[in-house]
Amino acid sequence: MADPEFILLGDALWLDFINTTTSQTGAGDALPDPAAYRRWCKALRAAPPEEPEDWSQAVAFRSLLWDLARSRDQGRGAPASAIAAVNALLRPVDGHQQLVRVGGAWQLRFAPGRPGRALEAVAWSAAGMLADPTVQIRQCVGQNCGLFFSDDSPNQARRWCSGQRCGRAGRIERRRASRPAPLLSDG
Repeated sequence: MADPEFILLGDALWLDFINTTTSQTGAGDALPDPAAYRRWCKALRAAPPEEPEDWSQAVAFRSLLWDLARSRDQGRGAPASAIAAVNALLRPVDGHQQLVRVGGAWQLRFAPGRPGRALEAVAWSAAGMLADPTVQIRQCVGQNCGLFFSDDSPNQARRWCSGQRCGRAGRIERRRASRPAPLLSDG
């Protein structure tokens, strides 16, 4: 879903959530206040926060998830504090397992008993991706970017958050660097 205020290129809700900042400390923050957090929830069609304090919880949770994504990008294990925070948000969610037909095959999926709050949905997204060993989490190598994305490509060699956003610029720079320097004439 395109939204001019938020960059939604992470291929997973939790990565789009942490991509609202360019660092673990919140520098370059797209969620600087509770109103921005409510707009982000609306852009993703997630249940809006119920209390103003939910914003401070969201910012703290995002910092833990940022550390988790950075650790996975660097090939390290998941920080225990991030896993504990994800599990804490998943614990109160009521629901049941149900069979769902996906791509012609049956899969067992959890169905929440009520619409999830935004941070619960983010926690589900993170848990689902961490449980899938075929998906790698990467940080974009594009100049001045640093967004996180999921890499489920066959050889897991994706380097940019988006082929249009950063990959195109990277390809152009590589092409320019590989060309011989123009000959100067004595004219």
